[in-house]
Amino acid sequence: MAEQLNIGIAGAAGRGKSFRAAFDANPMTRIHAVCDIDETALPEAMELLGASESYTDYDEMLEQSGVDAVVIGTPMPFHAPMAIKALDRGIHAMSEVTASVSIEESRDLVAAAKASNAVYMMAENYTYRKPCVLVKSLSEKGLLGDVYYAEGEYLHELKELNEITKWRRTWQTGIDGITYGTHSLGPILQWMPGDRVVRVCCEGSGHHYEDPRGRKYENQDSCVMLCKTARGGLIKIRVDMISERPHSMTNYSLQGTKGCFESSRAKGEPDRIWLEGICENKNAWMDLSALEEEYMPELWRNPSEQAKQAGHGGGDYFEVFDFVKSIVEGTPCPIGIYEAMDMTLPGLVSQASIANEGQWMDVPDSREW
Repeated sequence: MAEQLNIGIAGAAGRGKSFRAAFDANPMTRIHAVCDIDETALPEAMELLGASESYTDYDEMLEQSGVDAVVIGTPMPFHAPMAIKALDRGIHAMSEVTASVSIEESRDLVAAAKASNAVYMMAENYTYRKPCVLVKSLSEKGLLGDVYYAEGEYLHELKELNEITKWRRTWQTGIDGITYGTHSLGPILQWMPGDRVVRVCCEGSGHHYEDPRGRKYENQDSCVMLCKTARGGLIKIRVDMISERPHSMTNYSLQGTKGCFESSRAKGEPDRIWLEGICENKNAWMDLSALEEEYMPELWRNPSEQAKQAGHGGGDYFEVFDFVKSIVEGTPCPIGIYEAMDMTLPGLVSQASIANEGQWMDVPDSREW
């Protein structure tokens, strides 16, 4: 293996430009090439990311630049096709969420990942946020008991952003159902280790808003997906990217046989938890952060300033760390192809459910493809 991995960034003038700190902090990597269809923005992106080469054509970057790995920070419909092109060439791929936008291309992505020697990772950065990492640790240690119910909400009004990043108008608010659910479902599945969603149903709250052209949004204002898991658990996911309201993108709750967790719902409120045997008063919550000293994984014990300042609550930094570790050391990727499908496929199936009046529908297991 080369002394350093050459990294290529696709979508470098947009989402991709936020990854420099994470790769600069890793001695095994350097950002070598950037790619974006906005040719006028490429020189600035190239300088900002410290790259040596720039491309407007993704295929050319894969063929000519000598990159060992790519970060796919492009709009959603390009995630799977671009990851497949990299994997087919033996180039490692870290893709933004969601992994895919249809069941058909999900199958193609799984087939490419299985056939390739390269690492595939979905960059679900919410799973790396500090509170999510701590709750995962508590669940793995059995302190919550058997986790059988959870809720996740992504409430992010983005009607103005739709008009700036216009792909969102089609792929996030132009399709009914859960189009962007991995930020909510991803952490929950890690808190239910070994479980997966086997069937879903989805309903919406109606259409109350119009875009600047006077057209109703195809996505209903609030969509709710109910998920049944292989072990009998129940998960509720709510996504709302249209309603007029302040952002509230990291709402979670969790119920187990020995404890429960609720994230804060307003600025300044603490995340709170109750655990049998630790909380003396059955009717009194404790601050989740009080458990950090004893139960926080090494990942978040002494993070660098670069990590703490990285986007998505440090998630951007730590997902890169795990991606590179999987490449260099051969360790299992925390969000490899099957985990990515577990987080993505329920939302895709929900879109069929809401089109069929909320009918319960089976979620395929990509491990069987």
